[in-house]
Amino acid sequence: MSDAPAIRFESVVKTYRVDDTAGLGLKHRLLHLAQYLRDRRRRRAFTALDGVSLEVRRGECFGVIGRNGSGKSTTLGLMAGVYRPTSGAVRVRGRVSPLLELGAGFHPDLSGEENLLLNGVLLGLTRQQVLAKRDAIVDFSELGEFIRRPLRTYSSGMVARLGFSVVVHLDPEILLIDEVLAVGDASFVPKCLDKINEFRRHNKTIIFVSHDLATVERICDEVIWLKKGLVEMRGYPKRVVDAYLEYVGKKDVDKYQRQHDREAKSVQDEQRENDGLQNPEKRWGSREIEISNVKMFDGAGKEKYVFKADEPMAVAFDVNAAASEKDFVFGIAVYNSEGILCYGSNTVLDDLSSKSISGRGKVRLAIPALSLISGTYFLDVAVHKFDGYPFDYHHLLYTFRVTSSHRDVGIARIAHRWEFSENIRLEKNENP
Repeated sequence: MSDAPAIRFESVVKTYRVDDTAGLGLKHRLLHLAQYLRDRRRRRAFTALDGVSLEVRRGECFGVIGRNGSGKSTTLGLMAGVYRPTSGAVRVRGRVSPLLELGAGFHPDLSGEENLLLNGVLLGLTRQQVLAKRDAIVDFSELGEFIRRPLRTYSSGMVARLGFSVVVHLDPEILLIDEVLAVGDASFVPKCLDKINEFRRHNKTIIFVSHDLATVERICDEVIWLKKGLVEMRGYPKRVVDAYLEYVGKKDVDKYQRQHDREAKSVQDEQRENDGLQNPEKRWGSREIEISNVKMFDGAGKEKYVFKADEPMAVAFDVNAAASEKDFVFGIAVYNSEGILCYGSNTVLDDLSSKSISGRGKVRLAIPALSLISGTYFLDVAVHKFDGYPFDYHHLLYTFRVTSSHRDVGIARIAHRWEFSENIRLEKNENP
C-alpha cells in the first residue's frame, strides 16, 4: 500500500455547462420567456480537462503550471473532492488539506480566532484538536492581537497568513496549494516556503500550483504543464518550465507583433488623413526635421517587440529635413507601465556634436544589452535643437515588452556579484 500513488487520475474529463443567459435580468427573462427557456436547454459545454491521466507519488512535491483557463484549478478541485469528474476516475489516498482560495471557509464577521476554529473543524478535526494547535497557528501567522478582530478588518495578506497557518498546522497527508503565496506579505512568503520544505522532509505530498515559475523550479520534484485541458508536458521542473516559457514567449511575440501591426496601420491611416499626427499629447514639434517609420530590432536585425532581459535591441527610424540644418539633437526615452522614466539619452549627452542634416536619412540606436526587468515599456523618440526647441517629438507612441526569468525588482537590471569574508558561508541552490 505504501508504494501506491497518493493521487491518480485515470482519463479524467471534467465538463461544465456554461449558461450564457446568467447575466440577463428578470424583466428580460419574462418578456422573452420562450426564448430564455430554449437557450437554457441549449447551454453550451466547456471542457476544463480532456482525458488527463497522471500519478503523484507519495511524498512528492508536484507542480502544475499553465496559463489561466488551462485547467489547473479544476485539477486541484478534483483532488480536493470539491468537484466530481464527468468521466474517468480520481483516486486520492490520504487526508487532504486544500488551500485553494484565499479565505475559503472564513466568515468576515467572525474573529480570526473563531475562523481558525471553524476552518479546522471544516477540515475534519475536532474542536479539541484545533484548540490544541491554536497557539502554534497564531504564532506562525504573526497576527498577534488581530486574531481577536473581525476578519473583515484584515488585509488580503493577513487573510492569507491565517489561511496558510491553519492548513499547514492540521498535519495533512496531502497539501494542495493554489496561488495563495502570490497574495502573501513579502516577509511571510519565506516562512511559507520553509514550512513547505519541512513538509517535504517529513514525506508529505504537496501539489503546488503557481505562476511563480522560479519557486516551482526550486521546490518541486516534478512538474506538469497543462494546456487547454491537456497535459502538454511532464518531467524535470526546469525542463518543463523552460519549454513553457518558450511557448509563452512565442505567443507574446505573436500577440505584440499583431498589436504593433495594428498600431502601425492606425498611425499610417491617421497620417494620410491629417498629413501627419496632430495629437498634441502624443506628438508635437515644427516638423522642420521629421521622424517616421520607427521600428525595433533584435541583435540579428529582425524586427521585434518582445525581448528577453539583457538581449540586444536596436531602435531605428527615418528622418527627413526639409532644409539644411546645423543644430539638431536625436534622443530616446524609455518609460515603464507606471509612467516612470527608466532611461533617457541623446546625442549631446553622448558627446556627439551636430554638424549638418538635409533631406532623407536614417538613424539607428544600438543597445548591446537591454538591462530592464520584466514588464511592458513605452518609448519616446525625438529630434530637437540644442536648446530644446522641438522639431518632432513622439511621446509614448511605441511599446515593447521585456520577459525575464530573473526575480529583480525596481526599474533596471544592474550587473552585480556577492562577495563574502571567509567566515560567511553560502551555497548556490541547485535550481535557482
